[in-house]
Amino acid sequence: MNNRRIPKYLQLKNELLSWFESGKLQPGQQVPSENEISEQFGISRQTVRQTFGELEKEGWLERIQGKGTFARNPLRREGEQVKTIGIITTYISDYIFPHIVRGAEAELRSKGYRLLLSSTDNNKEKEMESLQLMTSQPLSGLIIEPTKSAEGNPNLSYFLSLQEKGIPYLMINEKYRELECPCLKLDDELGGYKAARHLLEKGHSSIVGFFKRDDLQGVNRLKGFLTAHREHGITVSPWQVVTYTTEEKGEVPYHQAVRLLQQDAAARPTAFVCYNDQLAVVLMEAIQQCGLRIPEDVSVIGFDDSTLALASGTKLTTLTHPKTELGELAARQLIGMIEQGQVFGDTIFKPELIERDSVEKRESINEKLHI
Repeated sequence: MNNRRIPKYLQLKNELLSWFESGKLQPGQQVPSENEISEQFGISRQTVRQTFGELEKEGWLERIQGKGTFARNPLRREGEQVKTIGIITTYISDYIFPHIVRGAEAELRSKGYRLLLSSTDNNKEKEMESLQLMTSQPLSGLIIEPTKSAEGNPNLSYFLSLQEKGIPYLMINEKYRELECPCLKLDDELGGYKAARHLLEKGHSSIVGFFKRDDLQGVNRLKGFLTAHREHGITVSPWQVVTYTTEEKGEVPYHQAVRLLQQDAAARPTAFVCYNDQLAVVLMEAIQQCGLRIPEDVSVIGFDDSTLALASGTKLTTLTHPKTELGELAARQLIGMIEQGQVFGDTIFKPELIERDSVEKRESINEKLHI
């Protein structure tokens, strides 16, 4: 239990499930008390209680009043091995990722699979560690979100090892281009296009796009942003595109936004297209710090329709992301690959624009002059 990137209750859950896998816990055997587990792993009783509650719901544990907690095994028949599916994502505990994981977990649990989680913090070396963890134990299949997908795949050998071992896997949100595996993802290019087109149709001609350049989602959203401008006959100037890496996301977009917003009114941008809602919230703070109003002075569009889109004072116009549905369908497809040998192509979800309060129509010169 030393993976700090995974919430403690999930680390404990994975550990206890491994006890079933190894035979350390047998059906009918009494489980150590909450206090004992708490002391053994150095975690709070509340965390242990949360984990016990989940395992009890799933049928792995049974509480008997006055006696204690006992092991059950709802999946294993005599001589049958517990089926495990791994999920590797860039993040687990924040933004849209809990929705994806919960969707997958619900589907897997209903089909008798247990879930093993790992995250990479969008770091290639940590992706290698996660793949090592997953491939070092019995595994029925794997759901993977690639790490920095625009920067190549230094961990190719691990994916080839999965193929060699006959372990089915698929990818979510994007995939490494050299791999022939199913991928469930959003049409990010279309999303970037719709965001820019919406602002252009609202009369904005000075729009700045902020995009991550180390993953293909950001690259494709930028591509759509540029296409919309080209179709409207507007040339995009270099200052209208701000790109950044994962390591730069905390500073570069914010400081670049402030620099642009501190120009004279005639020169500053009138709208921002943001890589995701997380960034949109940060840039909305930058706008307010510069003494400007949203949307009267600067309009903002996010991406992913996360809970953050409704959390601020100004409700955010954004693009949809399937989240829970994507997780459920990824799990369903992987089970089909494992149990029936089914073959799937890529599944592309179409993002829809959700109009809220962060975009305002700009008057053209002719409208201002009442021509």
